[in-house]
Amino acid sequence: MGRLMYDSLPVARNLFDRANEVLGYDLVSLCFEGPEEDLDSTIYSQPALYVTSLCAVELLRERAPQTVDACAATAGLSLGEYAAMAFAGVMDFESGLRLVQRRGEAMQDAADMSPSAMVSILGLEPGQVESICTDARGDKETLEVANLLCPGNIVISGSNAACERAVEMAASQGAVKAVPLAVAGAFHTELMRPAVASLSAALASVSMSPARIPLIANVDAAPHVDPDEMRRLLVEQIVSAVRWEDSMRYLVAEGFDEFYEVGPGRVLRGLLRRIDRSLSCQSVMEG
Repeated sequence: MGRLMYDSLPVARNLFDRANEVLGYDLVSLCFEGPEEDLDSTIYSQPALYVTSLCAVELLRERAPQTVDACAATAGLSLGEYAAMAFAGVMDFESGLRLVQRRGEAMQDAADMSPSAMVSILGLEPGQVESICTDARGDKETLEVANLLCPGNIVISGSNAACERAVEMAASQGAVKAVPLAVAGAFHTELMRPAVASLSAALASVSMSPARIPLIANVDAAPHVDPDEMRRLLVEQIVSAVRWEDSMRYLVAEGFDEFYEVGPGRVLRGLLRRIDRSLSCQSVMEG
């Protein structure tokens, strides 16, 4: 995870080495050697994704500096919103990394309090998925839409038993697939509410500047540059659905037609193609 950039790009090596100092553990070894079960933990995966995504920005800058300079808006899916904010100049690398570390710890603590899960449902409309959540949710259980990613790709989060019932209901309603995700808990639902106080305190302690380009926020799919608004939205984000499809449609409506995915893999490019196949999107890190 990020090994080629670390070996070939001095600025990426510098970011990883700085991250080791901030985090107090060897992120370099964890990303390159594992163990995989540690990387699957949200405590470690969130800092790893943040650092790797910002290294990908530097890789794009190395290849096409004019493209980075011309960037007119940014967005990040869930944890990616922190990397997007760092790219937009809202906070420096180290401050963002400390926030991400605290976010991962707080969300893991919340997940440990209420055993829960997330399920990706493919092939159904939002109204159908909402109905499944209502029908599968037992007394005193949580089950909510967590990610609206693209047409036919919606993630739900909630109590383990409710998620299991939802998988069965989705199949009976004609879903192409309903896949439990390898995550620590029910992110972007009220089950993350115990993480709010800790994250709010961490955000209040960090110096932030107005964004140099608009950030399209997960919570409302609207542009923001004010740092106080962003603090509020980052807290709200962990208990609210990620409106990724709406965020991309906002950018398209504003005339954006060239996109770059700066992070591991090609997931976001795939989502964008499902939203509008005519758009150009390049994944900076292919693997």
